[in-house]
Amino acid sequence: MTEVLRVANCSGFFGDRLSAAKEMVEGGDIDVLTGDWLAELTMIILRRQLAKNPAAGFAGTFVTQVEQVLGTCLDKGIKIVSNAGGLNPRGAADAITAVAERLGLTASVGYVTGDDILDRVPDLIERGALTNLDGGDVVDLAGRRPLAANAYLGGWSIASCLERGADVVVTGRVTDAAVVVGPAAWAFGWQRDSFDEIAGAIVAGHVIECGGQATGGNFSFYDEVPGIERIGFPIAEIRRDGSSVITKHPGTGGLVSVDTVKAQLLYEVGGPQYANPDATARLDSITLTQEAPDRVEISGVRGERPPSGLKVSMAVEGGYRNQMLLCLTGEDPEGKAAIAEKTIWNMIPGGRDAFERVEVDLLGRNAEDPQTFGAATTLLRIAVADSNEKLVGRAFSGAVIQTGLSTYPGLYATSPPGGATAYETYIPAMVDVGEVTATAYVGDDAVEVRETGLDLAGSLDAPSYDEGAASAPPTGGATTRVPLGRLFGARSGDKGGHANVGVWARTPEAYAFLEATLTTPRLRELLPGIDDLAVRRYPLPNLQAVNFVIEGFLGDGVSSSLRFDAQAKGLGEFLRARHLDIPQDLLG
Repeated sequence: MTEVLRVANCSGFFGDRLSAAKEMVEGGDIDVLTGDWLAELTMIILRRQLAKNPAAGFAGTFVTQVEQVLGTCLDKGIKIVSNAGGLNPRGAADAITAVAERLGLTASVGYVTGDDILDRVPDLIERGALTNLDGGDVVDLAGRRPLAANAYLGGWSIASCLERGADVVVTGRVTDAAVVVGPAAWAFGWQRDSFDEIAGAIVAGHVIECGGQATGGNFSFYDEVPGIERIGFPIAEIRRDGSSVITKHPGTGGLVSVDTVKAQLLYEVGGPQYANPDATARLDSITLTQEAPDRVEISGVRGERPPSGLKVSMAVEGGYRNQMLLCLTGEDPEGKAAIAEKTIWNMIPGGRDAFERVEVDLLGRNAEDPQTFGAATTLLRIAVADSNEKLVGRAFSGAVIQTGLSTYPGLYATSPPGGATAYETYIPAMVDVGEVTATAYVGDDAVEVRETGLDLAGSLDAPSYDEGAASAPPTGGATTRVPLGRLFGARSGDKGGHANVGVWARTPEAYAFLEATLTTPRLRELLPGIDDLAVRRYPLPNLQAVNFVIEGFLGDGVSSSLRFDAQAKGLGEFLRARHLDIPQDLLG
């Protein structure tokens, strides 16, 4: 009887290290090889590919990786489970079957469909069955054409494929954790209402879903990570009771510590209730323990019933955008930038107000007595968006070029002017769980899998959040004004049009200061440009962390955002660079 299931990750996104699958299969004992290929932006990219080629629409790099390891996986009994099927899971399964035949191997390949509800969007909207995830109103496309609509499925359809002997399972849009939950549910015989066990697997899946981010990648204290230039990918050793140990293969670069695991737990999450189609994991119940070097135990995870709806990732026609990067050399970059803007907008009828959206950034500042040309350079970034392609393209670029010799001294651009590029708008939606049925195929054998067999009348309580701390910041004692990152770590990312920033402490004393000091008003002081945005604040004492969700920070999502950091990846590090008065005894 299986008591521990070793699930290894080999991909955190479409484009991750191609050799990772082979490294994980050959680096030590594992039972399941999995990975995540699908971000919201990836679904849009795959939709474009599918429009040009009906045989495309899945991650071709996954097929390449399977070809590298399939023989070894079959010999060792290692299952391969991935969401790399994208918008064409059957096409991905056929490609893998062809690889097996070419290699002279016999492999049972399963695939899961049912997440793609694009053709049903008009009917669902007409019936009021497709609502906005954030506001609850019926989705309004405002005359725009939907380009993609995929419901996030859970892990039970994956488990069904494995139960029927599949060696490889490819899915479309499932939750990032589902590729771990499915194998665990299959291996341990969990039931639909095994909420605590499932929640434990959800948490483990969330930790390893982004590959090297759990083993020291994208980590605030990167200088503590040995071998960071070649980080090993993570492994989750999942136990029958849902607890797990996060580790990596011996001898590989990177670090698995309470802090690296904690950082990933805070990545792209909201409140303490982490809802998935299979269960809702309570992030405020997690206990992390450093069991041994590069081994962190996750225990105590409590689970609750899943929500009665499935999240739907939608993309609709957006508009057009363009940007120019102009270089400002030497003194007074603010003054030079003001002249450039005034001159450029004067060339366009209607000026800046002619565009639906405009984003202007000054990137960097010239150094005092610069010793290199780069140290004397500031970048002026002007980005525009509008439904008028000509305005965004020819009119905007032409205005910039035509003013090239008649504005601030030393003007030059980083690249030639470009035309307008189309973008898609992201809509986070919700559909009732009863509207979606997954179909799990193994060869020609098809089994329908309902996303839940449970009575889910009603909905989960909305997680509560606060504006600030319940207690006043510690007083007395000397303080030093230093960057917040001197004491605290942070991890940030995108949640559709929202951004999250999780900040954590490394000692109970530092957490007491963090929880009391980093209130929502203080966050607004530290992060410019969020005064008009709603901010949700969630303390997580068990992780010595505070998580913030900044609503609308990325507009209508990554694909349409005009921000320089369109996925909010650097937002946490920007926050860590801001200065606070911190007690000296905490800095010691």
